[in-house]
Amino acid sequence: MATLSVDPGMLAVSDLYDKEKFDLNTMDNKLVFHLLQTSPEGLSQTEATARIKKFGYNEPPEKSTNLVPMFLSFIRSPLPCAMIVAAIVSIALNSNQKAFSGWLGFVGIISLLLGNFYVGYYEDRNSRKSVETLMEIFALQCKVKRDGKWETMKARYLVPGDIIAICNGDVVPADSRVIVSNNVKVYQDKITGESLPVGKDAGDEVFLGSMVRQGEAEAIVIGTGSNTFIGRAALLVAGTDKDMSHLQQILAKISNFCTCSTAIILIAEIIAMLSGYHDKYGLGINNIFVLFIGGIPIAISTALSAMLAIGAKQLAKHKVIVTRNSAIEELASVTILCSDKTGTLTQNKLAVKKESIKQYADVSSDNILLYASYASRVENQDAIDKSVVDSLPTVNMARDGIDELAYIPVNPVDMRTQMTYRRHSDGTVHRATKGMVNIILKLCTKNMTPELENKVRGDVKEFSERGLRALIVAEEDVPSGEPEGEGSGFRLIGMLPIFDPPLHDAKETIERATDLGVHVKMISGDQLAIAKETGRELGMGDTMYKASVLSKADELQGIANSVDELVLRADGFAGVYPEHKYEIIERLQKMGHMVAMMGDGANDAAALEKANVGIAVANASDTTRSAADIILSEVGLSALIEAFKISRIVFQRMRCCLIYTFAVVISLGTIFSILAFAFNFDLRSSMMILLAIIINSTMLTISTDRVKPSRHPNVWNLAEIVLFAIVYGCYLALSTLIFFIVVNKSSFFQRYGCMSFTDHNDFSFQSVIYLQILILSQALIFVTRAHGFFFAERPSTLLMCTFAVAQFVLTIITIYSSGWHWAGAVWIWDIFWFMPLDFIKLKVAATIQHFAIHNSPPTPGASVKQI
Repeated sequence: MATLSVDPGMLAVSDLYDKEKFDLNTMDNKLVFHLLQTSPEGLSQTEATARIKKFGYNEPPEKSTNLVPMFLSFIRSPLPCAMIVAAIVSIALNSNQKAFSGWLGFVGIISLLLGNFYVGYYEDRNSRKSVETLMEIFALQCKVKRDGKWETMKARYLVPGDIIAICNGDVVPADSRVIVSNNVKVYQDKITGESLPVGKDAGDEVFLGSMVRQGEAEAIVIGTGSNTFIGRAALLVAGTDKDMSHLQQILAKISNFCTCSTAIILIAEIIAMLSGYHDKYGLGINNIFVLFIGGIPIAISTALSAMLAIGAKQLAKHKVIVTRNSAIEELASVTILCSDKTGTLTQNKLAVKKESIKQYADVSSDNILLYASYASRVENQDAIDKSVVDSLPTVNMARDGIDELAYIPVNPVDMRTQMTYRRHSDGTVHRATKGMVNIILKLCTKNMTPELENKVRGDVKEFSERGLRALIVAEEDVPSGEPEGEGSGFRLIGMLPIFDPPLHDAKETIERATDLGVHVKMISGDQLAIAKETGRELGMGDTMYKASVLSKADELQGIANSVDELVLRADGFAGVYPEHKYEIIERLQKMGHMVAMMGDGANDAAALEKANVGIAVANASDTTRSAADIILSEVGLSALIEAFKISRIVFQRMRCCLIYTFAVVISLGTIFSILAFAFNFDLRSSMMILLAIIINSTMLTISTDRVKPSRHPNVWNLAEIVLFAIVYGCYLALSTLIFFIVVNKSSFFQRYGCMSFTDHNDFSFQSVIYLQILILSQALIFVTRAHGFFFAERPSTLLMCTFAVAQFVLTIITIYSSGWHWAGAVWIWDIFWFMPLDFIKLKVAATIQHFAIHNSPPTPGASVKQI
């Protein structure tokens, strides 16, 4: 900590809020007054106005988004560009006709384009809501002393150095240090997520947004705007822009490939058309349109969006609300789940840890609890009283068999409660008391010895190391039988460990998440001892560190080789601020991990925004909910496991859809370009549109297909998708090419009663070719959806019905134009070519796995020592 030998008036704002130089949160109040150049009489109005120019207004940063640049950036991507070209080609195809189909296609494609843009804009708008919610905390009136007089003004005009007054019911208008306290307690639930009130004495810090529960105080403002606890969180939120999801990156790369390859084919077709290769200009335009529609996956974004929407609907059945649909895909890839502790992994209420009760007399643990309940209120309870009474088998036991004669509630001086009562059984009068260790020990004159006191001190130290709060219980007899009579001396009987218990399903959820390949880390603002004890309770380990190790190299020595290594291997961190949570997540992401963050308080908002997936638990603050991608609407964490499973199911569906779609795109682009150039085959746009509708319908049916979730986090593998797509696509194109040659150049099928064709551009011939393409192309979905043989995993009823209806329609068209024999011949041909597809798939998968194993980087082997 730097000394105050510098001139405070010469300090820049950045220096003033550099904790390595001046920690306004912890330094002595006198030094705070000196550093901020103020006095208990407050600032002058002139000085306050000057400080607004230096520090700015007491409000968070705004995050604005201009719609026009967003749209221009969107349409510069390959797929939107291709969609615009497709829309123009759709009109050009019918420019010399009075046909409505061209304009209908134009409107349909542009609608898809605008729909895809709105999805991105909507999700960006959701991220802005978290900042807007934080803004509401700043919209306050406050009481401030200016020129030695108290006045009421908007909190927006507060500056560091102002003297403010707060009382019961007020919202703290800025980060401040208490100067004078009159039994003040504040709720910090909007800040930390903790619902229990916190007492504040002179010198303690109160945070912007905290609610005063009781008492009154005067305080000096030490931070406003972006330099408050909430403001720093808002600044991080406003500055956080989520990168493209892995799905979007994969889609962009494959779309680039499809766009470039299709563009080359189209240029060749245009050159051929202009050089007279085609006799008719109209047929050349038809070929361009067909090749374009066949080579660009125009509807892929819509299909994937539909899958995510259906996944969100499935999650809603498990009480999981999705605010950003693309988060479902990212959740499937999550390898590390970071979580706040209080109110997220724990119940955010106090309880007695019964198995750790200490006994100091011949009194059982159950009776120690009973005596403690006598010294507790059963109505209008504070958190301690409620924790004790709720630990009994029934609440009524706290007063069964006794009459309350006198009760002394807790006060700031004695720090204990006491009740005098009469037993029904024998009419004798007794007293029970509970409270702080030092206070109760002074009262225990009946059985106190140096050995017992040392034992108690040792137990208190043990509790402290485990993050448990110690509550001492004692009792005495009142021989006179009078409520105010003198007692025989208190006897120390036991010590109760008080803690914040884990959620009922937290431990099981962590175990199941670990089984699914997700490592859970705790990131807590609590003390290190409390964090470690909670980690042990939850079975997640206690290799945890103070947040200071992230910035102090000397504390890192002997623990790990680097901060990144420490962050990766640690089970958690304690004493963290919003910027620490942000940094931890950022480091994990830079190491290649997909990170989810789970929390409930406003201090978690920035971390939720930064994480690939932000998760808000039930009863989270409005700010946290606004920043979250996923909200658990019921108390408990078990729904999170269902979210992991469903997200992985959706991932498998999308992976299947991508491989299938791009395999068909490669197949159609390859075969149609070969037929057009090598055989002067003029393509029919009407048949191609029908083919596109059927293929796109097949893509949509995958959205509800039966899929088994992976046992490990899913990762997008571009090489795998492209390799499968190329192998499948070339195989399908080869089957069609050989079929075309056999039909066109031989009389093989005529031997079995099939009619002969004189012109391969005749409709009857083309219907046979399109049927052959459609059967094998649509049947490919049954291969891509299964990990093993296609018949081992039953598809959904909708998928099978879609396949059956499509094949029935095109088969009828073929029968009508070419006869039963050709329809049967095509089916036999495609069944023959379909059978090897599973073996090809397994061979490609084995090749990919072999390559991955022999080329994967070694796992870092450095260990992290526990402190």
